Amino acid sequence: MTALRQRPPATVVSVPRLEYLRVRNYRALRDVEFKNLAPLTVLLGPNGSGKSTVFDVFAFLSECFTVGLRRAWDKRNRFRELRTRGSDGDIVIEIKYREKPGDPLITYHLAIGEEATGPVVTEEWLQWRRRPNGRPFRFLNFQRGTGEVISGDNPDEFDDRIPETLESPEILAVNTLGQLARHPRVSALRRFITSWYLSYLSADSARSVPEAGPQERLSQTGDNLPNVIQYLRERHPSRFQEIVSALAERVPRLEKVDAELLADGRLLLEIKDAPFERPILAKFASDGTLKMLSYLIILYDPTPPPLIGIEESENHIHPRLLPGLAEECRSAAARSQLMITSHSPYLVDGLRPEELWVLWRDRNGYTQARRADEMKGVREFLAQGAKLGQLWMEGFFEVGDPLAATGAPIPVDESRPAVTEGSDAH
Repeated sequence: MTALRQRPPATVVSVPRLEYLRVRNYRALRDVEFKNLAPLTVLLGPNGSGKSTVFDVFAFLSECFTVGLRRAWDKRNRFRELRTRGSDGDIVIEIKYREKPGDPLITYHLAIGEEATGPVVTEEWLQWRRRPNGRPFRFLNFQRGTGEVISGDNPDEFDDRIPETLESPEILAVNTLGQLARHPRVSALRRFITSWYLSYLSADSARSVPEAGPQERLSQTGDNLPNVIQYLRERHPSRFQEIVSALAERVPRLEKVDAELLADGRLLLEIKDAPFERPILAKFASDGTLKMLSYLIILYDPTPPPLIGIEESENHIHPRLLPGLAEECRSAAARSQLMITSHSPYLVDGLRPEELWVLWRDRNGYTQARRADEMKGVREFLAQGAKLGQLWMEGFFEVGDPLAATGAPIPVDESRPAVTEGSDAH
C-alpha cells in the first residue's frame, strides 16, 4: 500500500488548552480525574466503560453556556438520569486551563444541585495564581446566584471585589458576566467554552440535500456538508484542494468533490471517480468516503475551534487508514485541542502513550481512568517495537480488557515477552 503523504508540520497556534478535568456524580463518573491532558487525547475502553459519558460532560458544559442549564438538564432527563446512582451530592465539573502557553493556570469549578423548582448552580468560581510563588485566589466566586467578581485584565488578590446578584440561581455567572467587556478573563472562558465543537457525525446525515448557502463549520451531525464544501470552495480554495488531495490518497481513484446548485436552490454533494465522466451523488457514495471527507474538513478547518470532540472516529473507516488518521489528528492538535473516543486498536496504534487514556468500570460500577504511559511496562514494550493497539488487544494493559470478568486492574505478567512489530495482534 502506498504510504500516505505526510502533512507539513502545523504552526502551533496560541489557543486555550485544557490541562485537567475532574468530574463527580455525573452518571457513571462518580469521581474521575484526567491530569496533564495532551493536545490530542483519545479515550479507549470497552463498551459501557464511560467514554461517551466523558464526551457528554463536554457537551453538557457547552450546552449550559449556549442554551442554558435548564435545557441541558432537561435534555438529559434531569437528575434522575444525570446524577450517579447511589449518590445525593452535587454534580461537579472542574477544569484547569491556560489561555495561552506560559499564562497562569486557571481553575473553573462548577457545582450543580437540584431543588423543587429545578437545577441550581450551588457553587461557581474561577481561581488562579498570578505569581509563581503567590497563593491561589478566586477572582469570581458565586453561590446560588449571589457572589462577587474582580474585574480587569489581570485580577489581583488585593483588587476591589464587585458584588453581583444574578436573576436566578440557575444562571451561570461566567456566562452572564462573561458578556461584559470589563471582565476579560471571565469573557475569555465564556468564548472558549461556547466555541467548542463536539461532533456526532453520521454518514446518512452527510447525504442530505440542504438549502444552498455557504456555512463555515460542520453541524454536529454533518447534515450541512454540502454547505461547508461550498464555503471552502469559495472562500478557501487552496485549503479545499488540500482536503480533496488528502481524501484522494485514502479513496482510490477519487478525482473531485463538489457541491452542485440545483434549480430549486438546494445543494447536491457529488463525488467523481477518475475512470468515469459523470460524478456520483452523495447518496450513492460509501459511508467511509463521507466520514473521511467530514473528518478531513474538521481537521483542516482554516479557522478551527479551540477544542474538537469526535465520537468513535473509526466507524466506517478502513482499519489500515486509522493510524494515518491519528497522525492527521496530531497535526491538527497544534491548532486545536482534540478529544476523541474510540475502541479501535488500529487508531490506537498511531498514538503516543501520553495521548491515550484507558477507561474501565470498577467493582462498584463506577468509571476509572488511567493514562497509558502510567501502566507498568508500556513504555518498555514500545521501546522494543510494540504498538499501543497491539498491547491493548493482547492483554498487556493493566486495565481496560473487555473480556475481563470485572473492571479491576489486571496484574501484568512480567514473564511475558514484549509484543514486537509484525506480531499477529490484530
